[in-house]
Amino acid sequence: MEEDRSLQRAALLVTTLDSFLTPMMGSAVAVALPSIARDFAMNAVQLGWVASAYLLAAAALLLPFGRLADIHGRKKVFTIGTLLFGAASLLAGLAPSAGLFLFARVLQGTGGAMIFGTSVAILTSVFPPQRRGWVLGINVAATYSGLSLGPFIGGLLTQQFGWRSVFLINVPLGLLVLTVLWLKMRREWADCRGEPFDWKGSIGYSLMLVAFMLGFTWLPGRRGAMMLVIAVAAFTLFVGRELRVPYPIFQARLARGNTVFAFSNLAALVNYSATFAISFLLSLYLQYIKGFTPRGAGLVLIAQPVVMALFSPLAGRLSDRLEPRVVASLGMGFCAAGLFAFAWLGPSSGLVTVVSALVLVGFGFALFSSPNTNAIMGSVEKKYYGVAASTLGTMRIVGQMLSMGIATLVFSLFIGQARIVPSNFLLFQKSMRVSFVIFCLLCCAGVFFSLARGRVR
Repeated sequence: MEEDRSLQRAALLVTTLDSFLTPMMGSAVAVALPSIARDFAMNAVQLGWVASAYLLAAAALLLPFGRLADIHGRKKVFTIGTLLFGAASLLAGLAPSAGLFLFARVLQGTGGAMIFGTSVAILTSVFPPQRRGWVLGINVAATYSGLSLGPFIGGLLTQQFGWRSVFLINVPLGLLVLTVLWLKMRREWADCRGEPFDWKGSIGYSLMLVAFMLGFTWLPGRRGAMMLVIAVAAFTLFVGRELRVPYPIFQARLARGNTVFAFSNLAALVNYSATFAISFLLSLYLQYIKGFTPRGAGLVLIAQPVVMALFSPLAGRLSDRLEPRVVASLGMGFCAAGLFAFAWLGPSSGLVTVVSALVLVGFGFALFSSPNTNAIMGSVEKKYYGVAASTLGTMRIVGQMLSMGIATLVFSLFIGQARIVPSNFLLFQKSMRVSFVIFCLLCCAGVFFSLARGRVR
């Protein structure tokens, strides 16, 4: 019993550290975007790819790595992911050109896929069902603590040492995580050991997501529409194949016969699609329109993730006692209210308005995230934990990718390939308003999907 408790503490510590590290870097980069754009002479659309390159790699590889973790060991994949993430951060911090920098972001996304696809599965493997909501709440709180400190750290580092320091700081933090892994984590989890890996399905899945993201980014042009058609056709073939093969990369049967699993994942997809680009848009708004320094913008943006971190453990505990769909649906309602407020921001909007809307979204996201995760992980058998965690992670990353895709598409329609300069600030504000209206409508639709999942208990 004491050995199990020691293992639980070690697993919680290791996954919490990595769950803190990766989002901290992501939110720190959002504050550094204007400085990166200036150094590499990036336009508005290219700037969107700083986040999208990372997200695309993570989305395309998350599900395959989750399956590999079930076969070869979740701790092994988790460890390799942490190592790759740190090495890619070093490369990004030293990159001399925009092309090499974006390549480093792709490598970061690959390492992130290994981390995202295994951390929740490790926790679910170690902790009993009656404590699962609580521990997932802590994991979510760690993620949002990273998001909370990211804007402040990113703004401070960018202003004092330049944007490259935002990436270089991940190297010692990654070494700390690897040290804890080596000293504290002795056990391995591989409930599908010996089963074959679906290479064809994995390649098809990855190419499908790449086609989808490229098509979305290239809209409204003809090649964008063609890529989307290819992506839809590839998705149809992929699902059909996964239903036929004995050991699929994606357990499509889980979604077909499990309403809780299907609609909880769909709710996650919609929620992240509606909320992820908030930091991207507000960072640009605060620095370009309101004249904030990177550090000042970071201090404002921490309001949302601080509220997330504070209330996520409480939401996790609530989901152990109440129906997760009720708590999660209420959370999505708060998110929609905050997004509606963002749509009305302008040059004369006060700081109180911005912070109040961030608090609304932060509170709503806290109510949604850990109960929704608890519902998904509690709806599948133990041997599918890796696939379930990876599916949820894929919904999160694809949602984030869609969110950035929507923002990038709106930018391309209003601003085109131009850089964001005072002469087109008005067009930037129109782009921001249209984006937030779309995100608000998406979140309202997400409430329906969250309620439609049915009872978990």
